[in-house]
Amino acid sequence: MIKNIALIIFALISSFVFAQNTAMTSAESKVFVTKISSEAKETKTLQSDFVQTKKMDFLDKSIVTQGKMSLKAPNTLSWRYTKPYQYSIIFKENKIFINDQGKKSSMDAKSKTFEKINKLIVGSSNGQMFNDPEFVVRYSKNSNENIATFLPKSAQLLKYIKQIELHFPKNQSTVSQVNMTEASGDTTNIVFKNTKINAPIPASEFSL
Repeated sequence: MIKNIALIIFALISSFVFAQNTAMTSAESKVFVTKISSEAKETKTLQSDFVQTKKMDFLDKSIVTQGKMSLKAPNTLSWRYTKPYQYSIIFKENKIFINDQGKKSSMDAKSKTFEKINKLIVGSSNGQMFNDPEFVVRYSKNSNENIATFLPKSAQLLKYIKQIELHFPKNQSTVSQVNMTEASGDTTNIVFKNTKINAPIPASEFSL
C-alpha cells in the first residue's frame, strides 16, 4: 500500500514538473538561438566539472562518474573521468584519443553516440549546433531554463540515438545539462558545474 502511494505521489510530481515545460513560439526560439549563437562566438575556451549518470536497462543501479571537461575552439574537446576510475577521452583532429587507466589508444571519431554529444557541445561554443543538418531541433522553456531538443533525421542515426536535450539556464549561454536517450532506452545525464569561460587551459589538458 505504501509503495503504491509513493508511486502515485511520484507520478503526480513528475506530471507537475513536466507540465512546466512549454514550447517556445517561433519568435521566442529565434531570439534564443540568436542570443546563444552570438555569445557563443566569443567563447574561445570552456572548462567545467561534470557528474555523469548512466542508466541501463540490464543494471539495477545507475553508473555515476565524475570528471572535468575542457573545450578549446574550434573543435578540441577533452573529457577526463576522475571518479570512480581514471579515464580520459580527447577529440581533436577528427580523431579520438583514449587513456584507459594507462592503456592508450586512438581511433577515427566515428562513434554514433558520445561523439554526437561532443559535436553538439562543441557547436554550443561557436553557435553552430542549431544548424546541424542531422537533427530537427525543438525548443521549449520553463521558469528556470531554455531547452533545445535534438531529434535525429536519418534512420541510421536513429539506430543509436532517440534524442539529445541541451539545457541552458536563463542567465547564461553555456550548456548546464545534457540528457541523451539512446535507441535502446538507456539514458545518459551530464550535469556541468563550476564552468569557466575563456580562462587559460594548459596544452596538457588535450594530450594523453
